[in-house]
Amino acid sequence: MPHPARVPLHSTPLGILGSLKAARQNVLLLIPDAATHAPILSGVTGKRWHMVMDPEALRHILRDRVNDYPKSMVTKLILGPAIGESLFVAEGEHWMWQRRAAAPVFTHRNVASLAPVMTLAAERSSARIAASLGRGADMFAEMVTATFEVISDVTFSEDASAGGAGFDRAAVHGAIETYIGQTAKVSLLDILGAPAWVPRPGRMFATQGIREMKRVADTAIEQRRANGAKPTPDLLDLLLKAQDPTSQRQMSTAELRDNLLTFIVAGHETTALTLSWALYLCAFAPDIQAEARTEAQSVLGDRAATVADLPNLPLTRRIVDEALRLYPPAAFLSRTAQAPDSLLGREVRPGDTVILPIYALHRHHALWDDPDAFNPARFADPRSIDRFAYLPFGDGPRICIGASFALQEAVIILATLLARFKFSRIPGRDPKPVMILTLRPEGGVWLQIDPA
Repeated sequence: MPHPARVPLHSTPLGILGSLKAARQNVLLLIPDAATHAPILSGVTGKRWHMVMDPEALRHILRDRVNDYPKSMVTKLILGPAIGESLFVAEGEHWMWQRRAAAPVFTHRNVASLAPVMTLAAERSSARIAASLGRGADMFAEMVTATFEVISDVTFSEDASAGGAGFDRAAVHGAIETYIGQTAKVSLLDILGAPAWVPRPGRMFATQGIREMKRVADTAIEQRRANGAKPTPDLLDLLLKAQDPTSQRQMSTAELRDNLLTFIVAGHETTALTLSWALYLCAFAPDIQAEARTEAQSVLGDRAATVADLPNLPLTRRIVDEALRLYPPAAFLSRTAQAPDSLLGREVRPGDTVILPIYALHRHHALWDDPDAFNPARFADPRSIDRFAYLPFGDGPRICIGASFALQEAVIILATLLARFKFSRIPGRDPKPVMILTLRPEGGVWLQIDPA
């Protein structure tokens, strides 16, 4: 049986210049094919590195010794100017107090209370897709629109009655896309391990749009402080009230803004990618799509999905899980070792780069049966899967704080669309998995759309 789109992993050493070329074209091209068979690989390409695919070693890095393996300098150089010392990049106590303050914001109750926004976005997306019946449309572009509506509605929701100026969604989205496009590609200095203080020319002139976005966000936060919470609290209201139970510290305007921008960037991009790849996979496997459509139609009838429907949509959820396995948005993570250690008998020195190739982990032949195949049934019993063999949201203390939000949104939107439309592949238009900062479908996800 043919496999859905995948990345051609290399079988010969790349060297420094080859690694630079690969990283700028598609970060996943840095992964050798051997990474889908071996538990660990090590080498020197400018600096010492270790590529880890063993679940127990990953548990050691992400949970047991998390403080000895902070996020790499390259990650911080790329994202720091946009999201500051927010939860995603902060370390140590500065990360810890923010995490303690923000954790209650993402309880099941609070995430469920935001579900109506997701249901409304699913309805709006359906209306736009209906305009393309009988022809092809780029579902990646549509999913970006839908998920950005959700994240902007649950962060800086407009409040005209209170005199709010509103939040310019198009401007914010444009600033994010421009920033990522200009800064996310790896430079030769990154490959060589140059210190953070050495300027990366490609990143020096990419902050103008981000500065304007921060200014707009600061204004919206200060307006909300002055006007008070909305009748139905949104994410901004919840974070304004958030307090570290240990120190009683609350977030300043700058800290609120950086974390909200983190949630906006991560919260819509990753879910849009998950939905886009899920729709492609459903088009790739019409029988599975038909089964999921039957499930969705029997539960939903002619309405959009709600949070109450989630327990009755197990196949839809398994499709989301399998899409996250085959195309994890954060498909290539890196850490910088801070202390001497040993991983599977390999010596780790302070300063070594430790790579967590989630793409290879999720397609590892020792961990998954026919790993390149689309098979949602493998998630029928999640207890049968090693916790550290499947890491779409990471794990340990730094597991993605918005994982339940993303999964809830993805199932609500996917079930609604599968109940109403049939998606088919367009010959010659299969997406190409390319990772720069996230694993995107290069060329979009073009699918033929017909009535269900």
